[in-house]
Amino acid sequence: MDDTNKLESVLVPLLSIALGLMVGAVMMLAMGYDPIAGYAALFQGIFGNAYNFGETLRAWAPLVFTGMAVAFAFRTGLFNIGVEGQFIIGSLTAAYVGAAWNLPPVLHALVAILAAMVAAGLWASIAGYLKARLQVHEVITTIMLNYIAMYTSNYLIRNYFIGHQENTPPIQPSASLEMPILSQVFDNARIHWGIFLAIVFAVLVYWLLFKTTKGYELRAVGFNPFASEYAGMNVQQNIVWSMAISGALAGVAGSGEVLGVYGYYSIQSGFSGIGFDGIAVALIGNNHPFGILLSALLFGGLSFGATSMQRLEDIPFEIIRVVIALIIFFVAANMFVKWLIGLFRRRKGQVSQQ
Repeated sequence: MDDTNKLESVLVPLLSIALGLMVGAVMMLAMGYDPIAGYAALFQGIFGNAYNFGETLRAWAPLVFTGMAVAFAFRTGLFNIGVEGQFIIGSLTAAYVGAAWNLPPVLHALVAILAAMVAAGLWASIAGYLKARLQVHEVITTIMLNYIAMYTSNYLIRNYFIGHQENTPPIQPSASLEMPILSQVFDNARIHWGIFLAIVFAVLVYWLLFKTTKGYELRAVGFNPFASEYAGMNVQQNIVWSMAISGALAGVAGSGEVLGVYGYYSIQSGFSGIGFDGIAVALIGNNHPFGILLSALLFGGLSFGATSMQRLEDIPFEIIRVVIALIIFFVAANMFVKWLIGLFRRRKGQVSQQ
């Protein structure tokens, strides 16, 4: 990638965010709200005090994992819409291991996370296997697997693993990812070890994708499966591996929410949306693990800070969701943003010549 492309890879998301915020401000004005006060409330909701910033970090961690799950599939030529379902499978598995198994502290939490990764990875590999062997499009299978995951988990909890009310039994203290010392620093925000795991996994995913032979194979198969097969690569096996790794990352997101935030998993009446938000996080982060660390912070901040916009300025929560959607729109329509950058460069060149 030359210097121009590198600059554009940074400028396009930043300009998309700016355009999304500007159009969102126009919408707020049109609806009779003060956009400056609204964004000030949003900023206060994210950075106003230690608790708010701690909760923003808490919301950031699962988005990093779901964003990386989507991005990993993108990078290997697959479109994993089933991150939400894999998130559910990971959550349920972590809740079961955390509540039903007896293991020493630390080891218990690690085993619960590993079990969630394996279960979610196997769940995702169903779509990978169908894609590899039968050419069933992964978009269709992963969407359907989302619903199967939610209703199956509800059935299992209600009939075999019910605890208090409509929750699983609480996890044992030995499986907890809570971090009381750091939580006290952030005024009892629900911050946990998952934020450090998110950084570690971002480095691991970057290393796997861009620094290993296996990562090169996975990306090559996604880029051109026919050329990869001609070069001697096992295309079918690599497709299954791609989906399994993508699903495993989503499983970590689910385990973090169960072990670090809630301590149980509930019967769900609908999707949490964290898995679907991962698609936006991956797009804004340019499908790069380090870009996702930043885009998840933006997304988590907007989502959590939106409550302050509603509380302080009486701006409906839906407005901030529209702003997020506009940001994603401009990222997806990046040709428009690139056209704006090109227009600016041409005018700058004309001024220089004069």
